Amino acid sequence: MAGRFVRASKYRHVFGRSTKKEQCYDNLRISKNAWDTNLIKANPEYISVNWESSGGGAFAVIPINEKGRLPEQIPLFRGHTAAVLDTDWNPFNDSLIASGSDDGKVFIWKVPEGFTLYTDAEEPADVGPVAKLIGHSRKVGHVLFNPAAENVLASSSGDYTVKLWDVEAGAAKLNLKHSDFVQSLSWSANGSLLVTTSRDKKLRIWDVRQEKPAHEVPGHSGAKNSRAVWMGEHDRIATTGFSRMSDRQLGLWDARAPREPIGGFQILDQISGVCMPFWDDGTQCLYLAGKGDGNIRYYEYEHDKFEYLSEYKSADPQRGIAFLPKRGINLHENEVLRCFKTVNDAFIEPISFIVPRRAEVFQSDIYPPCTGTKPAVSATEWFNGKTGLPPKISLESIYEGEEPAEIKSDYKPSSSVTPISPPATKTEPEPPKPAPAPVPVASHRGPPPTMKDNKASIASAASKFADKEDADSSDDDETSSFEEIPKPIERSTAVPARIEEKTRGPVISKESETITLPAQEPLKPATNSTTSSAPRVSPASVPSVSSKSPTTQETPAAAPTPTPSGAAAGIKDYLTEIKSMLEQQNHTMSNQMDQISHLTQEVNTLKAKLEQRSTREKDERIRQLELELEEARS
Repeated sequence: MAGRFVRASKYRHVFGRSTKKEQCYDNLRISKNAWDTNLIKANPEYISVNWESSGGGAFAVIPINEKGRLPEQIPLFRGHTAAVLDTDWNPFNDSLIASGSDDGKVFIWKVPEGFTLYTDAEEPADVGPVAKLIGHSRKVGHVLFNPAAENVLASSSGDYTVKLWDVEAGAAKLNLKHSDFVQSLSWSANGSLLVTTSRDKKLRIWDVRQEKPAHEVPGHSGAKNSRAVWMGEHDRIATTGFSRMSDRQLGLWDARAPREPIGGFQILDQISGVCMPFWDDGTQCLYLAGKGDGNIRYYEYEHDKFEYLSEYKSADPQRGIAFLPKRGINLHENEVLRCFKTVNDAFIEPISFIVPRRAEVFQSDIYPPCTGTKPAVSATEWFNGKTGLPPKISLESIYEGEEPAEIKSDYKPSSSVTPISPPATKTEPEPPKPAPAPVPVASHRGPPPTMKDNKASIASAASKFADKEDADSSDDDETSSFEEIPKPIERSTAVPARIEEKTRGPVISKESETITLPAQEPLKPATNSTTSSAPRVSPASVPSVSSKSPTTQETPAAAPTPTPSGAAAGIKDYLTEIKSMLEQQNHTMSNQMDQISHLTQEVNTLKAKLEQRSTREKDERIRQLELELEEARS
């Protein structure tokens, strides 16, 4: 029978590890604004948090090493006149951050050098913006830096536009017009394309420097918000949203031809919270964090399919979540990803995703090079049409405590699938070849095998056993005390393959004719290739050789091994019998259920009659007592 195959993956056992309360960031006042953003953002140095403040909008910046309970008064980044809705860190400068606000403005901030939350001043000094980008007429819901070009910022607004800003010049150079609110946006790896989802239920892929969508297709059909994330250097986009029946969905799109999701929408569950997606380019994994629940599920992308890995479950729901860039994780604990989730709008909890393996050296197979802090092009070059991938850095150099070593930007991460080696044989192993290239194996985790697949598997197994029986019979002939008799030529027989397959034990027909040799004449072996004239030995004289009749079936003691087609036919008939038996059992069970239903109905009828009878008897008894009472009174 075919065995159960498990998909090979280095990340199949990745688990999420929570953090003790004293190692979290406590005593926060996270914004309670209902706008759909992630509320927090993180880089290897700082965490930004949308703050619940009076007298205008503000957000807080927390140094990532200052854990525990924060002071009652901390320095805030103030300047907006309405609530801050979103923030984003510059990918190439850990001290530069952008914010979008309900006041319709985009501000750029720089974290002061040596910034800390613990000061001796009674009232810590707030931080002001270093640049103001004014151009939107309504609230700014999202801000997102270009991942390849320096100081290029995208911002979406309630005026149904996405503006592309040259932060250095302080002006909007490009304008992408939508027909409704933009719900999410995500850049491609080289920063030349932008994907957006909108309240009009459309998915748009923009050639931003042409200021028009390259593709515009229907997205998730549900009324609630949908999100999109570009899957790194792949031409693929992952989206999360809702169906018309409010089921949470996951979609995979080809960015070159996104007419419909690859393989259709995948239903996740029926929870009402938005799924916040995050793509990890190093592990080729997609993480989905539910807003309003405490679960984070993760999938591995392989062969245009999301293979479910596992799920981090927590009783503490999150409203916001931020994922740390790859260069900020702990390489010495086999941590492949770290995220920060908000809990009860009061504290932030770090969660580490770890590959459970014991190692004391750098694990190069789970840590491919990642994007560093050097952009591919400047803002001027990008607006002039130049495109490129930012150079990567080697995580091994960071593991060794050295300066990050730069890798060429055209480095491609290897497949996350470990090739499945064939089973070991008795042959001598070949000498190892130098640096073999990994070959991905298309091994999907699909649905269970069907009945047809099982039949084919059993037939192939039967053919293997048939070959082995032929080999065993040849070995027995070599070691037998009798001289070798050639194997008879295949000839047509009228006996069904089912009888040939199901026959077990010696069966000798009474009508079969046996030929006994004269006593004075010894047994002579046949030397020709045919057996039509070969003498047959009586079972009484030689028990190991059974008699045969030219018109009847050969007995099992000397019967040839069934062919694969015969075995398959026999097994097919056997499975047909099992199917008929199951149908008969189902029919019997159906009749029994009908009988049970009929008996139940009769019991209910009898109960009703009994209740009516008891009621009548009670009424008669009451009337009799009333009559007796009246007679006694009179």
